[in-house]
Amino acid sequence: MMQKKRMIVAAIGAVLLSVPMLAAAQQKQFDLGKQEYQANCAVCHGVSGKGDGPYAADVGMKGVADLTQISRKNHGWFPAAKVYEVIDGRAVVKAHGPRDMPIWGTDYLANAPDPLWVVPYDPEAFVRVRILALVDYVSR
Repeated sequence: MMQKKRMIVAAIGAVLLSVPMLAAAQQKQFDLGKQEYQANCAVCHGVSGKGDGPYAADVGMKGVADLTQISRKNHGWFPAAKVYEVIDGRAVVKAHGPRDMPIWGTDYLANAPDPLWVVPYDPEAFVRVRILALVDYVSR
């Protein structure tokens, strides 16, 4: 009888230990930054970020930035704030010349859900979350 109880307890323990592992294996982790990159950036910067996307040839004379070299060009440091500003693009500096890259901050803001139909929120927070997720993904 005692051996039967031990076997039952061992079987229950094995099941309880394996459930989280099975759930984790079946559930794909959602990565907002990766989704944003694939939806908005990969067409120019390429899936690998090397600037070899299908639309890269259509960009002006500067070409498309190789995102894999950002840290190397900054002495091993990833300039997250600068990358954020480039992606956001709403702060136009005349001395920087024309913008070849779309202004995603304006696009994200225009596509933010209407706050009157959902729980009230700050549309700028919606923009910041999407851009920060994208900056995080590019930094990885």
